[in-house]
Amino acid sequence: MRRYLIFAAIGPFIGGFLLLLATTVSSGYWTETNWGEVGKFLAAFGKTLPYSYLFGVVPTLMMGAIDDILFHVPRIKPARRVVIMACLGFALAELLYGSRGPDTGALQFVLYGMVGLVPAAISSWLARKYDVEPQPAHST
Repeated sequence: MRRYLIFAAIGPFIGGFLLLLATTVSSGYWTETNWGEVGKFLAAFGKTLPYSYLFGVVPTLMMGAIDDILFHVPRIKPARRVVIMACLGFALAELLYGSRGPDTGALQFVLYGMVGLVPAAISSWLARKYDVEPQPAHST
């Protein structure tokens, strides 16, 4: 159960931040970065955070379910599971967000892929760190 709470709490927060950052960078808004622009960016992030949770909880819970399934496969070690989740998050975020806007290219591919890669990898790593191994059942 902790796994799903970790994914639901961390995924939309980090994913929403990275999505806003990717959209801002790909639109060319940050050609001259100064502290005023960073302040505006953080204010926009604060205003869009409820929407990140509103639209991001279900996809991150689905990623948590996949991580839970992989957790119960004994041959998949924790480090490999984090890599699998990161690759899956990259691919799904790229499919979902990659075609947004008029620009296409390597920068947009990487930026929108990172929106899924980073939260999936961090959530899977934290779930591994704070989850308990399943114990075999013993009959009495």
